[in-house]
Amino acid sequence: MPSKRAQQADATLPLLAASPAVREEHMKPHDIGAAPISRFGTSSFSSEDWVGPFYPPGTRPADFLRLYAQEFDTVEVDATYYAIPSARTVDGWVEKTPEGFLVSAKFPRSIVHGGEAERPDPARILALDVGAADRDRFLEVIRRLGPRLGPLVLQFPYFNKDAFPSVGPFLERLDAFLGTLPSDLRYGVEVRNKAWVGEPLRAVCVRHHAALVLVDQAWMPLGDEVAAKMDPVTAEVAYVRLLGDRAAIEKLTKTWDREVMDRADRLARWAKFLATLSRRGVKSLVYVNNHYAGHAPTTVRRLKALYQAELAKP
Repeated sequence: MPSKRAQQADATLPLLAASPAVREEHMKPHDIGAAPISRFGTSSFSSEDWVGPFYPPGTRPADFLRLYAQEFDTVEVDATYYAIPSARTVDGWVEKTPEGFLVSAKFPRSIVHGGEAERPDPARILALDVGAADRDRFLEVIRRLGPRLGPLVLQFPYFNKDAFPSVGPFLERLDAFLGTLPSDLRYGVEVRNKAWVGEPLRAVCVRHHAALVLVDQAWMPLGDEVAAKMDPVTAEVAYVRLLGDRAAIEKLTKTWDREVMDRADRLARWAKFLATLSRRGVKSLVYVNNHYAGHAPTTVRRLKALYQAELAKP
């Protein structure tokens, strides 16, 4: 039987369903907005290394997000991967950001990794008998973002054959899990197995209106490489993460106050790719990690300028 999300594939989906756990002011529709067609932000806003080069000297951590939102209109929260936030924390994100701001967030590690061990536990990944409670707690509290709520990302680690012998068993479990999720929210799916980025994965994402997350990471194909073999757009919004090569950059630095790697060629490719999506009318959310070049805010500014230059071309 088709999942409850798949059954609604041809319907116009409400953007935020009413829930008794959500206060009235948190029950307005959310959208990534009509303009700009691409939004750019960073993965996390809490780096203390940004005090000085990005946040004014002496800025307290409690003021980081408020200042961040004065320049960028979206952020990807990494902390939700490690712990489900409290209602007070989520309400703080709302209070510190203006209307129109978007917060994307990651599903908890317990769901996508299967525990705290270094190696993922295949018996627990996307397993509803052990993960349903965390899924429900996470969705309940993250809804408090209301109109500020962006896509919720299932970020999977690399899986060896001990975890999943092939992509098939993984997709079966992913398909079933996505089918349990509320249809009024947006989702993203990120895999770290290069060979899994193909039509079968795309089909599952399309069926559930989930964005196939496009990543710039050491061994993964870039967006234009994915586009060369299939349509990379699987939902109403494209989701891009510039992650970099953690091992390589940490040989150069472990402080994140300036760029230390030249990513000019790759940024130019992403700018062209994003402009191509924009000309199709596809909205994009783009997030940059400190590990990409050394200082995410600077890289975001650089990419945004390249993107705007591409759009300006005849």
